[in-house]
Amino acid sequence: MDIKPLVSVLMTAYNRDNYLAAAIESVLASSYTNFELIIVDDGSVDNTVSIAREYKEKDSRIQLYVNELNLGDYPNRNKAASYAKGRYIKYLDSDDYLYPFGLEAMVANMEAFPEAGWGLCSLPPPGQQSYPFMLTPAAAYEYHFFGPGLFHKGPSTSIFRKEAFQGVNGFDQQRMVSDVDMWHKLALHYPVVLMGNGLVWTRSHEKQELAEVDRYIKQYEIIKWKYLKDPACPLTVAQLRSIRNKRLKRYMGFILSGIKNLNFRQVSDYAKCFYFVSKVNLKKALNKDIAR
Repeated sequence: MDIKPLVSVLMTAYNRDNYLAAAIESVLASSYTNFELIIVDDGSVDNTVSIAREYKEKDSRIQLYVNELNLGDYPNRNKAASYAKGRYIKYLDSDDYLYPFGLEAMVANMEAFPEAGWGLCSLPPPGQQSYPFMLTPAAAYEYHFFGPGLFHKGPSTSIFRKEAFQGVNGFDQQRMVSDVDMWHKLALHYPVVLMGNGLVWTRSHEKQELAEVDRYIKQYEIIKWKYLKDPACPLTVAQLRSIRNKRLKRYMGFILSGIKNLNFRQVSDYAKCFYFVSKVNLKKALNKDIAR
């Protein structure tokens, strides 16, 4: 009988030969062993594939797929998920690291809240409440927009029930911003389990696209309002207005700072965001609020 693993650890890779071995070994060293490790290379031109193949030959839990064409970050994440057999999907980027008890803890936390569709870790201390705990969609949106924040985490900090991942059709295909899109989207439909630090380590290095994050600030804002105006959004119009006012005040601060420091790129970027938010139409949300 073919026994399926409970967890599918998904590792997408593109030119990560400096970090891949450490990422793979961190998964293999897990205290939790009922997993498969799926590595999907996206057309690397360095030694990434040969390194992954060496590990695959040594451990039957490892599967290796090499894309014929480069798909890009989030399409490749969806590709990796299409191979998953587990009840849970756990992403680990090929330049990140899974702590020995990380996978075991994340699975246990998800099993403790069977109604939750997904989970996020590497979050700061929550104050009076200890981890793990679950947030409903309404509570998740309030936690993000009026609390410590939630929808800014990277894929390595996430774990999904596969049915929830499939239920929202996986990641969107926008470069750099589709993780933010995913958290907003998932939180509309599924409770989330919040977990603390010490489960995964996300590496910072010069080849990451994170250095370019300021190029995408308007796209982040567009994503926010796409979901804030969605009929399923659990926030009230009063809360939406409060969010809009705070965003405008924040962007005006960046604009004035840019003028003061003669940083005209900053002025231009944040002026575009200010203009976009100022034009957000809450009429549909108002109708939704009245219907309640």
